[in-house]
Amino acid sequence: MATETITTVEIEVPTTPWWCYLLAGVAWLVYAFVVLSFDIATIWAIALFAGFLFVGGALTEFIWAMLSPVWWWAHALLGVVFVGGAVFCFAWPEATFAVLAAIVGWVLLFIGVFNIVVAISSRGYQAWWLWLVLGIVEILVAFWAVGYEGRSIALLVIWVAAAALAKGITDLLLALEVRHLQKA
Repeated sequence: MATETITTVEIEVPTTPWWCYLLAGVAWLVYAFVVLSFDIATIWAIALFAGFLFVGGALTEFIWAMLSPVWWWAHALLGVVFVGGAVFCFAWPEATFAVLAAIVGWVLLFIGVFNIVVAISSRGYQAWWLWLVLGIVEILVAFWAVGYEGRSIALLVIWVAAAALAKGITDLLLALEVRHLQKA
């Protein structure tokens, strides 16, 4: 007679209300829309928009680090990456296309890797595959931003908006997961 062993896995449920993540995600989507709506004609303006993107990213990541019992270190690390990007954008707003594209590319690369790690480590959740798809897309856009030779102001605007959009989608997915966990 065979015996069946059942193991239970304890999941630590975030205490932050799910709607906080929802509001953050919506704010990021609005920011992406605002970036795409402006008629940005100078690299200086794009650097400022990218700098504000990085400041907002750093603030939200540091808040999530304080509120997250498990992944606090990853959020803190991502917050430090965002701070580095913001410092560069504000200190050298007249940077070349290549430098600003590289910064946006590196940030997207870090976010993409983070989202893939989250997807792999949370395969038991409903939407784990969305994190995986988002992470892969972010990494592809990161390589495009860094490697594309035909850089223009329009592409930099799109890359900054893509970073904000990716952050917004990430926070919206997080809101759905936290809501699901808190209900269960």
